[in-house]
Amino acid sequence: MAERDLLGEISALDETLRGIEQVLDISRMQSEVERLENEAGAPDLWNNPENAQRVTSALSRVQGTLNKVRTLRGRVTDLPVMIELADAESNSSAQDDVIKELDSLSAAINDLEVQTLLSGEYDHRDALITIRSEAGGVDAADWAEMVSRMFFRYCERHSYGVSVLETSYAEEAGIKSTTFKVSGQYAYGTLSVEQGTHRLVRISPFDSQNRRHTSFAGVEVVPVVEQSDHIEIDEKDIRVDVYRSSGPGGQGVNTTDSAVRITHIPTGIVVSCQNERSQIQNRATAMAVLQSKLLERRNQEERAKIDALRGDSSGSWGTQIRSYVLHPYQMVKDHRTDFETGNTQAVLDGELDGFIAAGIRWRRERK
Repeated sequence: MAERDLLGEISALDETLRGIEQVLDISRMQSEVERLENEAGAPDLWNNPENAQRVTSALSRVQGTLNKVRTLRGRVTDLPVMIELADAESNSSAQDDVIKELDSLSAAINDLEVQTLLSGEYDHRDALITIRSEAGGVDAADWAEMVSRMFFRYCERHSYGVSVLETSYAEEAGIKSTTFKVSGQYAYGTLSVEQGTHRLVRISPFDSQNRRHTSFAGVEVVPVVEQSDHIEIDEKDIRVDVYRSSGPGGQGVNTTDSAVRITHIPTGIVVSCQNERSQIQNRATAMAVLQSKLLERRNQEERAKIDALRGDSSGSWGTQIRSYVLHPYQMVKDHRTDFETGNTQAVLDGELDGFIAAGIRWRRERK
């Protein structure tokens, strides 16, 4: 069929999937599912909500991975039969279906292979992403909004849920900052490699002389806290301010002081939330965001101590992780992995899979 060695490609996928199954240890995962199902079925499970959340979350995660592997194994097994039938019928439509299924299966197995590299303590959790405009004036504010759109499109492609918690709009165009929650399996582990400074080079649409400008946007990614994390915040250590939500006009703009800004005085961390209808809801959401940021700060301090013991003076990420050049040529390049593409529009539309996969492998190699 065609000029591709389809059976050879299927054999390679089968080998890759077998390697994944060995790394995940399918028999161990099945035993773990049975153990967690027994725990989840205990009549007194919810007497301890903290433990119940841990058990149900772990069960959902392990079951999800196990079902994904089994589904992929079934698809790999079915492909040679599909090829046989398509060849027997000499049906071009059936042959096209085989190629589409093979390409889809290849992408799915590659995603799972990358997921097996996500073994960090918090990698399986949801993520909180904050994007801020940095150097570059109005271009930077516009770039920060473009970066947020890029992530929203990526999340749509991967069926991640997105909930915007707060957005601060710039005066002329774009945004000063935005914070949003990304919900889905391994959202934090996957997106954490996007943390750092993203640099844009282009002809500025805000420059009447059509000059080339460079602007920067900072991306922060932290895991969503769970009840078991025990990040205690003393009320004496926070300052709470309420204000009226702002942004584009319409029904979404509140007419009461329901938005909440919380400042953690010892660290200087400031978080805001304005997406909920009431001040109480916004305060609860903002406190959860603050806990996530304090958890990440604690983890960074622990990693810094370990790096000091190792004699590792290099930063975890560096400042500038990726450049997006729109003029005088088209190129997006990651400075850590050297992964690059000339299809800048696809990247800005959320096609980040190659960059993220390369980033995860790069991080694993450094560990």
